[in-house]
Amino acid sequence: MTAQTTPQPAARPTAAPRPKTRRTKGEGQWALGYREPLNANEQAKKDDPALNVRARIENIYAHRGFDSIDPSDLRNRFRWWGLYTQRKPGIDGGKTATLEPYELDDKYFMLRVRIDGGALTTEQLRVIGQISVDFARGTADVTDRQNVQLHWIRVEDVPEIWRRLEAVGLSTTEACGDCPRVILGSPVAGIAADEIIDPTPAIRDIAERYIGDPQFANLPRKFKTAITGVPSQDVVPEVNDIAFVGVVHPEHGPGFDLWVGGGLSTNPMLAVRLSAWVPREEVADVWAGVCGLFRDYGYRRLRTKARIKFLVADWGPEKFRQVLETEYLHRTLVDGPAPAVPTVSGDHVGVHQQQDGRWFVGLATAAGRTNGANLVRLAEIAEAHGSSRIRTTPMQKLLVLDLEESQLDSLQAACEEIGLSARPDGWRRSVMACTGIEFCKLAIVETKARAVRLVEDLETRLGALDSPITVHLNGCPNSCARIQVADIGLKGQLVPGPDGRQVEGFQVHLGGGLGLDAGFGRKLRGHKVTADELADYVERLAKAFVAERSEGERFAQWVARADESVLV
Repeated sequence: MTAQTTPQPAARPTAAPRPKTRRTKGEGQWALGYREPLNANEQAKKDDPALNVRARIENIYAHRGFDSIDPSDLRNRFRWWGLYTQRKPGIDGGKTATLEPYELDDKYFMLRVRIDGGALTTEQLRVIGQISVDFARGTADVTDRQNVQLHWIRVEDVPEIWRRLEAVGLSTTEACGDCPRVILGSPVAGIAADEIIDPTPAIRDIAERYIGDPQFANLPRKFKTAITGVPSQDVVPEVNDIAFVGVVHPEHGPGFDLWVGGGLSTNPMLAVRLSAWVPREEVADVWAGVCGLFRDYGYRRLRTKARIKFLVADWGPEKFRQVLETEYLHRTLVDGPAPAVPTVSGDHVGVHQQQDGRWFVGLATAAGRTNGANLVRLAEIAEAHGSSRIRTTPMQKLLVLDLEESQLDSLQAACEEIGLSARPDGWRRSVMACTGIEFCKLAIVETKARAVRLVEDLETRLGALDSPITVHLNGCPNSCARIQVADIGLKGQLVPGPDGRQVEGFQVHLGGGLGLDAGFGRKLRGHKVTADELADYVERLAKAFVAERSEGERFAQWVARADESVLV
């Protein structure tokens, strides 16, 4: 029975109205009878279910080597097991869009380790670090989807890597591909002092019941999930395909508010509420309903329109909920209140007390970059200080849980020695970056090393920040580093240099944000900076903000009112 509808708070701000487009019937929607593949990706999935490729990797390709891999497996089905070919070294960004895929392919892979909820034991972290040392030339990046990515992986080594991961309860299953990707979960689930509800059982339920299930292994595109039960909404729920956000129902108590249709890339949209309250024990069923709806009604004709956000934009939340209830859940969802808008950052950097009286420490990487030896060392440091639990975060950070107060200073000092900082006022906390041209075949510019240098430059020039300014660098328009929702978002592209020749640079987005400042900010018309000018530009902006801000004013608020001449 539907509960009485609770009065709703004011809607969150959005950058622009969600686009409404009139669609014809030929969008490849299975529910309307269009089952014939309309592009090469759909054909490959029809020819052979993608999860089947594991047997070929283990029994054929690992023995015969890279040159034996069928192209349809290499550029399609391998992704369902967390494997992408990495970019061949030496190809500049100007050629990214002009070369054929096989011309960009190196004979090595990026491998993505799936970490649902960001939850790791120190044993699991040690295994990932040692795999990096043994098979990935020491590479390891903590991603903004709580995964760890390794590079320089040979197909010959993949079965042994899987064996080691699976021996400690980890996998790469559906870490990429047109399927349910890693479940973002609050890194402080079950320990946060202000937690509304612990999402851990719901995350575990989804992962155990549905990840690797053939019924959801052929979706129109990727399907991203986020679940949190803390007021800071620490899993960027606004930009996920489906999100469950902790909220207290006035009659039923703690549960989750259901959001759908968020995503960034070249057509950014914020998720919309379905105004439905979901109890924790029903989260997995509702998740499966939304995933099934996307599978059946999602647009499959064009890859660029195949995310669930386009379906939500066309239908609207009312129709989406109605179809979900009548065709998939076969019951009416309970109406529920909106969660409060967050007032603090959810990156968890610094020292924080847990609900059990112990402490956790949030550590900032250098734009997600670390290495295998340091991951092994972090596991050792945590264990030496009495902890066996690590968390990754959607902000490219790492948390060490369950510490006694007497261990805090010692742990922080040991972590500083391996490049992990708990300082809440440092630029290292504020800078994120995608993989970039070093390994990514879609990238146009370099990002990771540039982000590391930017952090070093800004900490030398500006020192500590009393009000963090987020800076996100992306190597292409796809926004893996969430540039539209950063204080300073930088989209990599080639721009005219001082002598007129094309050089690496960035288009600038300013004043975006999630939570309290949810929206896409300002894209200054035609404003671009070269890579060499980047540190000077960010320094100039930061100084202008500090000089002009009013008391308590955040960067996004200042950008919204600042004269454009100050921002360029």
